[in-house]
Amino acid sequence: MQFSNTYVQSVYDGLEKRYPEQKEFLEAAGNVLFSLQPVVEKNPQIEKFAILERITEPERTIMFRVPWVDDNGKVQVNRGYRVQFNSAIGPYKGGLRFHPTVNLSVIKFLGFEQIFKNSLTTLPMGGGKGGSDFDPKGKSDMEVMRFCQSFMTELAKHIGPDTDVPAGDIGVGGREVGYMFGQYKRLQNEFTGVLTGKGLSFGGSLARTEATGYGLCYYVEEMLKCMKNDSFAGKTVVVSGAGNVAIYATEKATQLGAKVVALCDSNGYIVDNNGVNLDVVKQIKEVERGRIKEYAERVPGSEYHEGCKGIWTVKADVYLPCATQNEIDEESAKAIVANGAIAVGEGANMPSTPEAIKVFQNAGILFSPAKASNAGGVAVSGLEMSQNSERLSWSFEEVDQKLENIMKTIFHSCYDAAEKYGMSGDLVAGANIAGFEKVCNAMIAQGITY
Repeated sequence: MQFSNTYVQSVYDGLEKRYPEQKEFLEAAGNVLFSLQPVVEKNPQIEKFAILERITEPERTIMFRVPWVDDNGKVQVNRGYRVQFNSAIGPYKGGLRFHPTVNLSVIKFLGFEQIFKNSLTTLPMGGGKGGSDFDPKGKSDMEVMRFCQSFMTELAKHIGPDTDVPAGDIGVGGREVGYMFGQYKRLQNEFTGVLTGKGLSFGGSLARTEATGYGLCYYVEEMLKCMKNDSFAGKTVVVSGAGNVAIYATEKATQLGAKVVALCDSNGYIVDNNGVNLDVVKQIKEVERGRIKEYAERVPGSEYHEGCKGIWTVKADVYLPCATQNEIDEESAKAIVANGAIAVGEGANMPSTPEAIKVFQNAGILFSPAKASNAGGVAVSGLEMSQNSERLSWSFEEVDQKLENIMKTIFHSCYDAAEKYGMSGDLVAGANIAGFEKVCNAMIAQGITY
């Protein structure tokens, strides 16, 4: 990757030399560093205090084996990770992902992004991420429980309510968080807010389930309002994914007056030009844990198509990628532009490739980057931490209102930062800069320790 600033170039070259196999991390780091070049040029202290070298190197990387016993009595072994990336503005905060594709590069990419995402929320949270290559799909509840207990037996040594507060992510929902919380409590003999995304009966927050999807729509709605004097009302929307983020983005977009016409899972996508019936989707995905193709069997007039990539050819005004990283490539981005889209809002982590983002920006399509527009989940996780610390429980309406305010604030922080550095309308650069400046100032104030 080529940069105009020699200091930034040297930092990236150093990362590439040390971690040539970590493609996901290098992509994320390169994208952020590229955006920060004008900031570096105006602030010589960044180079003086080696801020870029320090912020791209985790404070701590933990890797460990996770042995567990399956229902047949056979011992299985997986690998666990926790990357504690930066604690300059608060305890490490970031999810745990259980998926076969998890490796150190993926966890570092997610943890690096989390630094800036958490900074943007205005809440006192540092950046971290963790997980395992364990796949909960197809496992019994008892197998998942035994894995989670083994995973937490090691992780418990490295986390705490004022040190590192993990949450859920792909493959880690309420069931997994509950099992891990129970094991932590058993090991430490204390009841603390060490995990977020907990059940409501033991310290969880109302609106946490909805938070990422709702937050995405609050951000996009504010983006449409401020940059196009428009809104979701009357728009058609395509949402990729059929998990937690996609379901609640669909719900909130519909509440805001839009019509969602497509959803997908890893096998294929459905199209319903009458508007997706979310009750059917929730029954299939949340209750039955089935496949999205079953929707077409139950809802007359809807269609199912094999493969995921075709979802971007479905005509819509707004596209909300909520499935996984790099799901929109350059070809898919061109299809979205050809469909006459006015906005793309990222709900998954880094779902658009750099080439796709360039296509959107060159076409003048409003584009919200994941570290800003999918920050709703971690924002409500931060609010859950606050409730746990105060031994309080806020109503759904209170949390939802705080979430909406946070997401609107994040949008304006991104927009204003882009304006400040002469990149008007570039919310990708704005998000990186706004998130970075707060962390940078804290790191300089605290000396070279952090």
